[in-house]
Amino acid sequence: MSNISADSNSGAVSPGPAAVAQFFIPAAASLQERRPRTLKHGDTFAVFDHNGDALSGPGSPEGLFHRDTRYLSHLYLTITGQRPMLLSSTLRDDNATLTCDLTNPDQFDDKGRLVLGHDTIHLRRSRFLWNACCYERLAVRNYDERRQHVRIQIAFDADFADLFEVRGTARARRGRHLPAVKEQDSILLSYIGLDDRKRSTRLSFMPEPTEIRSDLVTFDLHLEPHETKSLFIQIGCDQTSADRLSRLSFFLALRDARRALRASSSRAALIATSNEIFNEVSRRSVSDLYMLLTDKAEGPYPYAGIPWFSTVFGRDALITALQTLWLDPEIARGVLGYLAANQATTVDPASDAEPGKILHETRYGEMAELGEVPFGRYYGSVDSTPLFVMLAGAYLQRTGDLATVDRLLPYVEAALTWIDEYGDRDSDGFVEYGRLTEEGLINQAWKDSHDSVFHADGTLARGPIAIAEVQAYVYGAWQSAAEIFRRTGRPERAARFLARAEGLRRAFDISFFDEELGTYVLALDGDKRPCRVRSSNAGHTLFTGIAYPERVQQLTRTLMSASSFCGWGIRTIPSTEARYNPMSYHNGSIWPHDNALIASGLARFGYRVEAARIFEGLFAAATYIDLRRLPELLCGMPRQRARGPTFYPVACSPQAWAAAAPLSLLQSCLGLDFDPNGPLISFNMPRLPSFLDEVILRRLLIGGGSADVAIRRSGGQVVVDVINRQGNVQVLITA
Repeated sequence: MSNISADSNSGAVSPGPAAVAQFFIPAAASLQERRPRTLKHGDTFAVFDHNGDALSGPGSPEGLFHRDTRYLSHLYLTITGQRPMLLSSTLRDDNATLTCDLTNPDQFDDKGRLVLGHDTIHLRRSRFLWNACCYERLAVRNYDERRQHVRIQIAFDADFADLFEVRGTARARRGRHLPAVKEQDSILLSYIGLDDRKRSTRLSFMPEPTEIRSDLVTFDLHLEPHETKSLFIQIGCDQTSADRLSRLSFFLALRDARRALRASSSRAALIATSNEIFNEVSRRSVSDLYMLLTDKAEGPYPYAGIPWFSTVFGRDALITALQTLWLDPEIARGVLGYLAANQATTVDPASDAEPGKILHETRYGEMAELGEVPFGRYYGSVDSTPLFVMLAGAYLQRTGDLATVDRLLPYVEAALTWIDEYGDRDSDGFVEYGRLTEEGLINQAWKDSHDSVFHADGTLARGPIAIAEVQAYVYGAWQSAAEIFRRTGRPERAARFLARAEGLRRAFDISFFDEELGTYVLALDGDKRPCRVRSSNAGHTLFTGIAYPERVQQLTRTLMSASSFCGWGIRTIPSTEARYNPMSYHNGSIWPHDNALIASGLARFGYRVEAARIFEGLFAAATYIDLRRLPELLCGMPRQRARGPTFYPVACSPQAWAAAAPLSLLQSCLGLDFDPNGPLISFNMPRLPSFLDEVILRRLLIGGGSADVAIRRSGGQVVVDVINRQGNVQVLITA
């Protein structure tokens, strides 16, 4: 995912010294084993277990996080001194609330006599996030025919750990915790970091607890037969005021949170199909996408993923926006605006910044503030800058919004200058990367593990490295620049960029295509030696069209061979390569976003059958996954009959570009495209994957109008019917 991350080795293999320096994520605690429940709003996210607790301990990712700091590290509910039994735990379809249904276990007195049978008391925890606060309503109901005394206790703690500490980075020193400040119905926990910043967690309760301590509250409830009583809890991050919690404040916040989600997701086109399981997949994808969106001054911005990457990442957001342009162009507009506002303007080796370069990631925690990690505002990705130009061009083609692109033009110009003056380090016509300090990321393309770029014998490549897909993105950026300059009245510059793109295409084919391998090599190392490794990276050449048409058939065979396509998707590295490991982060795993980009490229060249196979594989994987939610990545084990996929232990879920993958795959198979000048919606050689007989798309917006369409299988053909039309929108189908 950028690997979306500041992460150099997220694998389960014991890291060497280089990996430790690269802020690895240890696999001491499997997220798949925990299958946590996640919530997010703005710069706040939460990770809970199925009971709704956050259990502290070594390697635990659970808790309430705000701006890269854990504000609540422990939350543990007991009834009559015991942990309640789980009945069910679920997120609403729109991710607005988490609901956990629990009940009491058997309770015995000192003499071993049963005094309260199990399943007598029902507890329902309803929880959501809103404006840096976690709200909970705990409804306790007595189903007994007798009056019952129920003691509810909630233990809590706040370690104020930096997210990188939670991920496994050791610190020699930490700040200091302040004494807890107790009031009748609240408690304030605070910490002053080494950055001299005070961070505070306020826990408020209603009604007033029977007892309140610095780490525990107790409620003694007397419940008549079939009576229900509700407790309300608010956990605020850096609350400036101690407004009294009330039933009304809880429900007002719940109303506002749901309204905000509905308002943002209402921009999206609606998807309904003949396959109810795929409907669940698509609904979860859309819900995850809009939960991960964070409102910035420039517009909505998709944070990369939970738990490790719930912050701004350039590469991830750019690719997510490209994947969802058909669904909601406003996401692309927000991403372009924010990244333009944060474009580098000076050379700063500590942050790998150079004028015109587009952001890799931002962090707000104590360690970033102190420079213990370099990611406060970090620019160490080689592909974000050409992807920025690509997205600007794609946004213009999708929307015709020349006013927005005209405002972005100075930033596009700066990005194009960076490609020439800083990206091409040795003036050989290719863009290379190499960190400016020893603290920066070793590898700065999307596969940014320390061991992800290597030669055929497995030896690691020495930089600066020109990786295959980045040349494809530069080709796409120059084509986008040509379109932008053509539309803004500069045809001479447009022609120059088209010529440059064609020149790069020729040079790329000569230096990167390997007839023996049947694909483009992974990269050129610092000595311009090709890394003769088959990889999914080569598939991105199809995505931007840098591949010559005569290469596509051979490349497609390589990508879809048994060593590469394992049944769930295309592996990052096929099983034939020296460093292949299906359990690794980047050397044999399956990434949904990677597969979606490859499928888009296959469809571009007319290989919709192969694109549909990829779609079918990832959909089959989703049917085995909790909440029908595709994670950041899967292990690349071969698909076997009647068995589900093998999960990667610390994969983020939800993850923005994984959530967008099924939506992008659907567009690729349908050949869906837009021309705002028509306005025209087109379906070029549409094909339905085997699991879909009908797809209905509503509210496809274009040129001030919209259309609702139905795509149906009819014998051996696919037909498209216009159900509804607003404005003068045309719909065109080509066979």
